[in-house]
Amino acid sequence: MTSPRSSAADITARAAALDAADPLRGLRERFLTPDEVVAYLDGNSLGRPLRETPRRVSDFVRDAWGGRLIRGWDEQWMDAPTRVGDRLAEVALGAAAGQTFIGDSTSVLLYKLIRAAIAARPGRREIVVDRDNFPTDRFLVEGIAAECGLDIRWVPSAADAGVRPQDLAPLLGPDTAVVVLSHVAYRSGFLADAAAITAQVHDAGGLMLWDLCHSVGVVSTELDRWSVDLAVGCTYKYLNGGPGSPAFGYVRADLQEELRQPLQGWMGAADPFDMAESYRPAPGIRRFLTGTPSILAMQPMLGMIELIAQAGIPAVRAKSVTLTEFALDLVDEQLVPSGVRLASPRDADRRGSHVTVDHPAFRAVTQRLWDRGVIPDFRPPDGLRIGLSPLSTSFAEVAAGIGAVATALRELG
Repeated sequence: MTSPRSSAADITARAAALDAADPLRGLRERFLTPDEVVAYLDGNSLGRPLRETPRRVSDFVRDAWGGRLIRGWDEQWMDAPTRVGDRLAEVALGAAAGQTFIGDSTSVLLYKLIRAAIAARPGRREIVVDRDNFPTDRFLVEGIAAECGLDIRWVPSAADAGVRPQDLAPLLGPDTAVVVLSHVAYRSGFLADAAAITAQVHDAGGLMLWDLCHSVGVVSTELDRWSVDLAVGCTYKYLNGGPGSPAFGYVRADLQEELRQPLQGWMGAADPFDMAESYRPAPGIRRFLTGTPSILAMQPMLGMIELIAQAGIPAVRAKSVTLTEFALDLVDEQLVPSGVRLASPRDADRRGSHVTVDHPAFRAVTQRLWDRGVIPDFRPPDGLRIGLSPLSTSFAEVAAGIGAVATALRELG
């Protein structure tokens, strides 16, 4: 832990040493950062664009779209959702080909897969979800339960932690249809034991759906090895796909013929251009598509997937741990004396790539920080999230950002 007597110069020197020793340091230059941004600490909400992204999108508009026009569908676009899904699965999900697709928004994919899971477990009347899950997950479960006449079993969890196997055990039973949890909790950064929890749910006869929004691309994920049934995740956080970039879905291979997705659209049909009178699902993972995929919106994530492949998830995770450990040291030294409370796990094995700290003044602090080019993320009621995207974040940024938080707190008294 950083010495309580460390000066600003000492902290700057330590950050510089960590940056110099970072084996991934050269990759930071691959990202766009505005000159006025001193520290970007919100990569867990919206990743920075790659420097190549403007060119990639421009080339697509000019050549693939502008040059090939409608021919692009036959030549390359029809299989883009599954082709890109397979590459993402290989690089970041620990999943074999044929189980992952790029599709709708996270919310729509959650709806489709939760409904499909419920239909595949007839007679079971309960959906299990934790009370501190991301609002979309909870809201969707509430709506689906009302729509289908099911009951919700709410898992209690502390706001500064997450769901553990022992928290879930009393709520599982013969009525459990599907369990919906986040692999990394959006508020605290708690990293769930996905393998153990998935096994628990299977022992009860239910299906397990993991929300990977805050873990994909930054935490080691082994969907096949863990025997995960279903997963959904966004691509605009650690996959740097840009605002509103399409989400991905995962359906384990042996479940694909069993599950029937509820939004039967033409792109999930066996032959989309047959214009058939009735729906016949495509074989395999493609049946989980609905409408026309957003080919243009997929372009920014392609470069990031390859950058993660170049770095390797183990190296990304190792830097994530070092970044968050450094952040915790600075929080203890610079923020705790001002009444700040850590609201994330200290154990790196139970922590994703963001750290949350609580203080009643953080709403006002956040606005001050943004005005000064330091960009963390505020989450009610009084949490400041420090989101550290390993490939684009330097240790110097972390030091500057947390130092700015300390300064703003002193100014506000």
